[in-house]
Amino acid sequence: MLKYDLVVIGGGPAGMAAALRARECGVQKIIILERAATLGGILEQCIHTGFGLHYFGEELSGPEYAYRFIEELKKTDIEVKVDTMVTDILSDNVVVATNNTDGILQIQATAIILAMGCRERPRGALDMPGSRAAGVMTAGTAQKYVNIDGYMPGKKIVILGSGDIGLIMARRMTLEGAKVEMVCELMPYSGGLTRNIVQCLDDLGIPLKLSCTVVKTHGLERLEGVTIANVDEYRRPIPGTEQYVECDTLLLSVGLIPENELTRMAGIEIDPITNGAIVDEYRQTSRPGIFACGNVLQVHDLVDYVTQESQIAGEGAAKYILSKKEANNADNTIRVKAESGVRYVVPQNINRSTDKDVKIYFRVADVYKDTSVVVTCGDEVIYKRKKRKLAPGEMENVAIKLDDIAKLSGNELTVKLEV
Repeated sequence: MLKYDLVVIGGGPAGMAAALRARECGVQKIIILERAATLGGILEQCIHTGFGLHYFGEELSGPEYAYRFIEELKKTDIEVKVDTMVTDILSDNVVVATNNTDGILQIQATAIILAMGCRERPRGALDMPGSRAAGVMTAGTAQKYVNIDGYMPGKKIVILGSGDIGLIMARRMTLEGAKVEMVCELMPYSGGLTRNIVQCLDDLGIPLKLSCTVVKTHGLERLEGVTIANVDEYRRPIPGTEQYVECDTLLLSVGLIPENELTRMAGIEIDPITNGAIVDEYRQTSRPGIFACGNVLQVHDLVDYVTQESQIAGEGAAKYILSKKEANNADNTIRVKAESGVRYVVPQNINRSTDKDVKIYFRVADVYKDTSVVVTCGDEVIYKRKKRKLAPGEMENVAIKLDDIAKLSGNELTVKLEV
């Protein structure tokens, strides 16, 4: 059996950043296992710019952003195995993987970092009437066809869902000569970043229809059109609002799902809202020595934030490895919960003995204006700040100072909104 201090599962931006930070912190024997043929993850097909503004202070494309971390990896002794699929995590942190060269591998790890990313929600999850005609695909699949393979999925496009990938593909398809008829969004607000709504839709004159969805697809072998309809406050189609739209391609941008099959198989506790692991401030899961970061933990807006979170996980794994840290005592844990307009929080736990300030990331459940973000411990207000606008499409965070954590009298923090 192979033995490593740290096994990182996933070679995208999260896995690379976590491995590099762990190495900087003194971890000696590290290996990255990546199921694709190359490192970089989804960034390889994201040829648009907008990456790196927060982390590098400059605007990069997805491949450029990934390249910088790949080059940093080459300067270290961190091992990498691509085309390698991890199939299980056994007791005592034994990782089971397989590839064409080594066959089945068993790797004994002191610590493991889960960085498997996320996948798109497919058509099968939508219960949409219609045949299985060609031309219905996720926005990410269309992105790969255009940016990697050099194929155009279609010429007349309808996009369902206003997530960032859908918005970016609305612009990309337009620039490649297609006609994007509209973007339909089930919710009364967009799920994407404001900058993407402006740059990808408004600047190109592409209409965004809110509280609207596709209720049926038409066409047998190839998509010929879709029927759209407005929805009520309960997201149910309103009879009489149906409209037929001719198109040959329907792109789905209806949400991302963390790739957490391995996490569940390992018996790790999952947050029902994020569908990612429940973690502490160092991103350690409910299983000692197993950490999670990036989109497998919570779906991020920006890869810059993925990098920052993954560095926290890398540092946490290094502390665990170098100090042979045991499981945290439940009595030493401060629970963090979401209330009153806050949909979820990450991390969900903070160790009272932590040695650093802690950022609590969260998303709101609706669009709010002139609303205060408040963090309380019992009746005590730890943090309060007014925000001009809060929207579900943009992740927010609050920073809790180390001194404030040390002074907490209770074992529960609450993040909520106050009008």
